[in-house]
Amino acid sequence: MTLFFLLALVTAIVTFVLSIVVYKLSHKYRLYPKIRERDVHTRPTPRLGGIAMFLGILVAFGVAYLIAGAFAPLRLVFADPQQILAILGAALLIVLVGVADDIWDLDWMTKLAGQFIAAGLVAWQGVQIYSLPIGGLTVGSGWMSIVFTVVAIVVVMNMINFIDGLDGLVTGVALIANGVFFLYSYLLVRDTSPTNYFNLASLIAAILVGACVGFLPLNWHPAKMFMGDAGALLVGLLMATSAIAITGQIDPTAINRSQLFPAFIPILLPVAIMIIPLLDFGLAVFRRVRAGKSPFSADRKHLHHRLLDMGHSHLHAVLIFYGWTAAASVGCLLYYILPVYFGLPTWYATIFLVTSLLMCTIVTLAPLGRRKTGEWVSQSSPAQIAVLDRFDPLDEAATPATPTPTPTRATAPAAAPAEENV
Repeated sequence: MTLFFLLALVTAIVTFVLSIVVYKLSHKYRLYPKIRERDVHTRPTPRLGGIAMFLGILVAFGVAYLIAGAFAPLRLVFADPQQILAILGAALLIVLVGVADDIWDLDWMTKLAGQFIAAGLVAWQGVQIYSLPIGGLTVGSGWMSIVFTVVAIVVVMNMINFIDGLDGLVTGVALIANGVFFLYSYLLVRDTSPTNYFNLASLIAAILVGACVGFLPLNWHPAKMFMGDAGALLVGLLMATSAIAITGQIDPTAINRSQLFPAFIPILLPVAIMIIPLLDFGLAVFRRVRAGKSPFSADRKHLHHRLLDMGHSHLHAVLIFYGWTAAASVGCLLYYILPVYFGLPTWYATIFLVTSLLMCTIVTLAPLGRRKTGEWVSQSSPAQIAVLDRFDPLDEAATPATPTPTPTRATAPAAAPAEENV
């Protein structure tokens, strides 16, 4: 655990320092795009934070490789260097595509092609979905495994990229999600292989946590710099890769009935930590396809935009996303920790999950309740009722008009007296 912490710390420090360097260079050479109609920020902001994150991750992998000779468990991770090189090569490719899009705004087909090539590189070198922990289910063939892996990585990359719309949103969500996933992968491998507690999934998750910690100070609201497509796609690529790598850490056929539910966690936990991006991605694709548009066309109807429209502040909307991510991921993790480490039934985890999700729902919908209350109070005050009655055309049309009396001789006003002649 200490070694994971040190690698995450190295990543955080390098990412933070390089983020400042990239920030200053971006302003010096005006490397930032114009404000788009769908953007929430109101001033031009650099979007090259993904470069600093990638370099921090690259340095961390380099440090891990240099010290692997002194740590036998870490040496096993680099026993097959082709996998590490493939992951870093795919990360480099996706960062280049993202930077090009952040500067020149590439069309969606070019970006998607780059994503498929990067995902294919990872799958080609052996990081694949070989089996699923569901009753010993295995993927039918080598080509089918590659296809499933590539599609999964591309979908996760786009899910993360779709929610990148508020200051600190992706950075914080990825920090929470990967922190929980790191804890799970570390505990799982320690339980199944006590002599080999160091694994690729835990290493990627720890380094990614460090990158998010190092970048968050510059990305917190009001953000000085965004991670851009380069950072969002990089985070999605590494999250998908670590989740795929963990699926081969346990043997589903060796799990008995009492351990059956924890065996599903390798599938449930990645879905839980991605629940908000998954929901936003699904709604966006459905919305755009129904409107006859490309699934990758941009709009201003993402979940974070809807939270702002509901009345949440920028900071509150981001914290709500954090809350949903933490509730779903921690609740799912408890299904593994409570029975295995504390001997408690899983319904304790169910209580936590239901309670936390209910609290998140209440906080999310709170502006609607305040808005309705404000409308009711304003419309119920006597002064407001008088104003509404005065200007409501329906009420005015429904009220019979009072005829104006016609003046008669008897009631006609007397003429003014003529001025006397002096």
